Amino acid sequence: MPDEETQIPTMNRGAAARTPRALRTQPLPGAGEDPAPWLLRLIAVGLVLAALNLRPAITSLGALLEEVREGLHMSGSVAGVLTSVPPLCFALFGVMAPRLARRFGAGAVVCAGMAAIAAGLVIRPYIGSTAGFLAASALALMGIAVSNILMPVIVKRWFPDRVGSMTGLYSMALALGTALAAAVTVPVTGALGGDWQAGLIVWAVPAALAVLPWIVLVRDRTPAPGHAAPAASGAPAGEAPALRITRSRTAWGLACFFGLQATAAYITMGWMPQIFRDAGVSAGTAGLLLAVTMAMGVPLAFVIPRVASRLRQQGPIVVALGLCGLIGYGGLYLAPAAGAWAWALLLGVSNCAFPLALTMIGMRARSGAGVVRLSAFAQSTGYLLSIPGPLLVGVLYQHSGGWGLPIALMAGLMVPQMVAGVLAGRDRTIEDEC
Repeated sequence: MPDEETQIPTMNRGAAARTPRALRTQPLPGAGEDPAPWLLRLIAVGLVLAALNLRPAITSLGALLEEVREGLHMSGSVAGVLTSVPPLCFALFGVMAPRLARRFGAGAVVCAGMAAIAAGLVIRPYIGSTAGFLAASALALMGIAVSNILMPVIVKRWFPDRVGSMTGLYSMALALGTALAAAVTVPVTGALGGDWQAGLIVWAVPAALAVLPWIVLVRDRTPAPGHAAPAASGAPAGEAPALRITRSRTAWGLACFFGLQATAAYITMGWMPQIFRDAGVSAGTAGLLLAVTMAMGVPLAFVIPRVASRLRQQGPIVVALGLCGLIGYGGLYLAPAAGAWAWALLLGVSNCAFPLALTMIGMRARSGAGVVRLSAFAQSTGYLLSIPGPLLVGVLYQHSGGWGLPIALMAGLMVPQMVAGVLAGRDRTIEDEC
């Protein structure tokens, strides 16, 4: 059955009126030029390969955090800083993505982003100091940050009639890369002689491979949606200043939802293996448990965007995911080892708020210009809001001597996440509010 997005042009007026406003988008610049099928297939492959590399730099480190701490002589608080670096870099560098895409083209920026990821992953294991490790990690995370922002933009530009399915495809690939890094980093490290540095550097290889499909688009200067064409309202692109998006309650709701789900995700990726190891679970099993949590996103990341794109309001999905998170954290508090697999599964379902947030970015704006602004605003602001979470968990863990307070914090953050998600999931667009 074709996606609902593809049915909209053939609907009569009454049917179109019943379609969620977020799906009644305007065609993008160049959308009528019918790109060659081989180019669309190459871009789809590029999206998948890029998405596979958007989290291994983080989850591979989480699986070996104890070894890295010992090797670089880090305290718990410094390790907390290390787990806060990803959202900090995403917030700082993500703001640059729209401007870079406007100047060089989105494909060229993603190509450079994949190269930065590969370079950072090659450098950081052998640089020999905590400061150098952080700097090399920041280089890789800069590449991840700009690619994060531009994924929804590229989907909207090249696949305007398949936003839900293509968002699901790259979200599924992102979850797969996250899970693979969590699952195999410890075994690969063991196979390489137990050297944590060798276990981290292997993830530079898929990042280097991900550069290749995007080379074709390096010379493509087709502007990102909305930078060179009229917006849905008929006003020239660029006429409305970017800061006008701050007047939208929907944009703020989505930014808060994105930030809170990112907080949960980076706490999970950075600290969950350590929680299980401190409960008596072996390092290999703890890595597998994190992999299970991340792997839940593989099927659900494909299903959730498709379901969400067919609903007028996404609040029910937000609440269902939040409840899974609350139950998972409760179990992690009461019986971390005895019910480890169940809690990993539930937290994996809860972490699928990420593909839902990406889908809502595409749905909460009518025009290409709106998607660019909303993606940059929601992700950069959201990641900025998520910075204190992993750091605070590290501080609470070190000073309380256990995981009771950190887990209580994680569970408590689920409540505002659900509230913000329900607000962001209402059937309206930022153009209605700005």
